[in-house]
Amino acid sequence: MPILSLFKSTVLLLVLAFSSCRGQQKEVKPMSAVVSETPIPKIKVAANRTEAYLPMLQGKKVGIVANPTSVVFNNQGYTHLVDSLVSLHVEVKKVFAPEHGFRGQADAGEHVKDGVDAQTGIPIISLYGKNRKPSQDLLDGLDVIVFDIQDVGVRFYTFIATLQLVMEACAEHKTPIIVLDRPNPNGHYVDGPTMEKENTSFLGMTTIPLVYGMTIGEYAQLLNGEGWLENGQRADLTVIQLENYTHDSEYHLPIRPSPNLPNDVSITLYPSLGLFEGTNVNAGRGTEFQFQRYGASFMDSTKYDFSYVPEPNFGSKSPKEEGKMCFGKDLSKSPRMYEVSLQWVMDAYQNTMDKSKFFLTDGFTKHAGTALLQQQIEAGLSEAEIKATWQDDLEAFKKIREKYLIYN
Repeated sequence: MPILSLFKSTVLLLVLAFSSCRGQQKEVKPMSAVVSETPIPKIKVAANRTEAYLPMLQGKKVGIVANPTSVVFNNQGYTHLVDSLVSLHVEVKKVFAPEHGFRGQADAGEHVKDGVDAQTGIPIISLYGKNRKPSQDLLDGLDVIVFDIQDVGVRFYTFIATLQLVMEACAEHKTPIIVLDRPNPNGHYVDGPTMEKENTSFLGMTTIPLVYGMTIGEYAQLLNGEGWLENGQRADLTVIQLENYTHDSEYHLPIRPSPNLPNDVSITLYPSLGLFEGTNVNAGRGTEFQFQRYGASFMDSTKYDFSYVPEPNFGSKSPKEEGKMCFGKDLSKSPRMYEVSLQWVMDAYQNTMDKSKFFLTDGFTKHAGTALLQQQIEAGLSEAEIKATWQDDLEAFKKIREKYLIYN
């Protein structure tokens, strides 16, 4: 064979081999670019399944636990659940508002006030002020409670704590509770340190991992079934299920679930970057890229080519490092996460010039669920070494979780 022909044949074989190898690899695409080759049935949230729950509400005096994500989707976009039920002649007597409020957008940690809904005249009772659990007198005169809030599947996201306290109140008052299920955008994995009993708070009331891989309806069943409500009580619970949902489903939230989770990237990074809430490092609050970047003025500027200045804005009236030049990393192009990553917290700690400024020890322990994680980072353990210490607890939780899963 002539040398030129031999050379061309060899190149062709190499190209074919390379193409074959590439075909065996899973291509990671940005979340916004993922397109399914086969049509996926559209997920139907439980609030849209009025035929399943409306008969349970007709002729009843109803209380609703809701926030801006509690909507029924329609051709015009969406209608708030409360407005939808009022239009269907359901007697809604009270609305219970969790963190961030009912229709408004209060800052994280900002107290929500009692009031009256301007659109319907229905009384609004705060569950994020002096009281976080409905008192028995507030349930008097109600025949049923409806709970409908979009969760993001992270233990320190406070809506599951509100769910638990409402279920306890309903169990004590013997008032039935209906949970309208919604997809969990982080429902495709279980990971992170498990909450220790001595560190429980409103940022984590049960011994579950940081990311627990359950919808809010499945989690309600777990609380009930495992006797994790106060004094082992069990609520009269009904979960209205989703349609066309699996735990692997990618769900793009049409409404931001809270002021500082504006898009898919922030939600997928939240389990990892949320740990910065227990530090003095800014995690994007005070910018338009909340939980998509991190930085601080006390981090080594020579280690980073990215910087930004947090300023007060929607959802963050007093962000950390306000008005200061923060040096850190931009993560706004990150793909969908399949695990909790410690790389960014560890990077920030390693490049903090005065490490005494880094941790807010009590806050970090409450977010992590354990004092051990801070100790491990300070001791210089690798991410793999730290994650190895999580595994026994994760496996134990997965066995419990399996009993309460509704979806594949």
